[in-house]
Amino acid sequence: MRRSTLVLILVVSIGGCVSQSHVQVPDKSYRPPIEKPAYPKGTGPVVCLDEAHFNFHTLDGRFWAFGELAKRDGFIVRASKRAFDDATLDQCDTLVISNAQPSDAEWDTYPYPTPSAFTREEISVVHRWVEEGGRLLLIADHMPLAGAASELAAAFDVKFNDGFAMPNLENASGLENSTPRPVTFQSADGTLRPHAIVRGRGDEKPIASVRSFVGQAFLAPRSAEPILVLPQNFVSLMPEKAWEFSAETKSISVDGWLQGAVMKVGSGRAAFFGEAAMFSAQRAGSAEVGMNAPGAEENYKLVLNVLRWLSGALEASEEDSAVPVDRGVLTPR
Repeated sequence: MRRSTLVLILVVSIGGCVSQSHVQVPDKSYRPPIEKPAYPKGTGPVVCLDEAHFNFHTLDGRFWAFGELAKRDGFIVRASKRAFDDATLDQCDTLVISNAQPSDAEWDTYPYPTPSAFTREEISVVHRWVEEGGRLLLIADHMPLAGAASELAAAFDVKFNDGFAMPNLENASGLENSTPRPVTFQSADGTLRPHAIVRGRGDEKPIASVRSFVGQAFLAPRSAEPILVLPQNFVSLMPEKAWEFSAETKSISVDGWLQGAVMKVGSGRAAFFGEAAMFSAQRAGSAEVGMNAPGAEENYKLVLNVLRWLSGALEASEEDSAVPVDRGVLTPR
């Protein structure tokens, strides 16, 4: 690990994007336009946001903007405060899990590897529920949040990397700034992949770019449809304690790995994303983090279209599946 890479990490942690999580508050002034909601108000599918697993994001907290955006699109949004079982999931059409945690302990006190936030029984019931027609949106950020959700992701043959996905410093610039540099995924360079989620509905302008704010990288099976593909020269830094880096910190190349993908599972659907702030609108001091941030003006369209695709209101085309992806893909078990 070159010392220059360590400088990048210090810049990110000082910037207060994720490591200084206590200063993140919802931006309740954020209200992007929705000209044509997917459903009449209060008549859409029920979206349950998991709040039973020490979740970093809740409807009355850091995921306030997510819930309000979904409601304005006609979805019914509820908090789910019980462990996953048949009775709990029967109340939901779409289950959203964002940054579940194994406990409320400080991140740097978790053992390594990070323990699962879910029991084996919960993982089994969620997987079966999706196969039978349920809809799942699983969002897990950088370490230790990726590790906490990795066993649930693995049930769908998705491999979360419990690290920090960062641009390799050898090809980075602008590090004199004291704020983290978001990753920009663009249709123009292929990092934002062709898909119904990107195109939107027929009368809508396709999404040109999406931004994320320091997350993880993951691999997915060949049945998955990529949405966000990390650009070249990205690495994942994998310390044994979150935000504790040294010259010995393990790193691997993750260029071409994924930060967003969707798939059909039996009769159901699942979406996986490796960064959570892009689905939120938050303030960290004077900084804006999420859908409200500069350069993330189209993020809210991604959020809406992911929920619409999960509900069946958007469908992929044959052209989408024909676009090749060379990396970021696992051979199914």
